Amino acid sequence: MCWILAQTQPNPEWILRTEKEIKMLEKVIVVDRIEVLENGCVQVRTKTAIMEDGEQISGTFHRHVVAPNDDYSQEDARVQAICSVTHTPEVIEAYLDAQNAD
Repeated sequence: MCWILAQTQPNPEWILRTEKEIKMLEKVIVVDRIEVLENGCVQVRTKTAIMEDGEQISGTFHRHVVAPNDDYSQEDARVQAICSVTHTPEVIEAYLDAQNAD
């Protein structure tokens, strides 16, 4: 049996714990949905999951949009691939014309 010295929260007292009592937490971030809208915008949904010993115990979603004239070089590789195909010069021009018309 392996013993681990652990500090409890919120009271900072040191106690001995067995290895089996220690839970493994992991934060997993993944782009789980990519949608192309009619105007050429690409919607991206990112899921952040908190995993405890391989089981999800919490999760949140974040959405953002990549417009046809946006820089997408820092996006997920799959988002970049979709943007490179959908953000043609014609789509960019139509998107900018629509934005200027408003």
